[in-house]
Amino acid sequence: MAMNTSKVLVGGIVAGIVLNVIDWFVYTKLLVDRMTAAMEGYKPGSAAVMMSSNAITVYVITDFVVGLLLVWTYAAIRPRLGPGPMTAATVAFLFWIYAAFLNAGSSLMTGMIGPRLFWMTELIGLITLIVGAVAGSALYKENDAPAP
Repeated sequence: MAMNTSKVLVGGIVAGIVLNVIDWFVYTKLLVDRMTAAMEGYKPGSAAVMMSSNAITVYVITDFVVGLLLVWTYAAIRPRLGPGPMTAATVAFLFWIYAAFLNAGSSLMTGMIGPRLFWMTELIGLITLIVGAVAGSALYKENDAPAP
């Protein structure tokens, strides 16, 4: 069965919007003080760089790319695991495992942030990926099949 490319794009955009909104709230409202303190403790001035317009542009684009990849992967494995939120959550979990190992190497092991903040951001990241994947995949259906 062929993948419905237009539904992948629409679902991916929705997932990207969800990821961006949650990330905006988490990193500008919920954890801003903790993240700023951690970055300034690691390297003074780095918090300002991480919140510069160039950095924010990269974060926004990255969330849209991740959203598209989440929905594309969901569409790819949907015939094997079945349609629905459990399959979307499985995709999100796989992405999270990969990202957690990358983040551990680049932030935890270098001392950029402490273990408590690391695991807090990773847990929030898992929830964010699941919500984004479920939202984006809810709009996906095969070309010749009804939506689940």
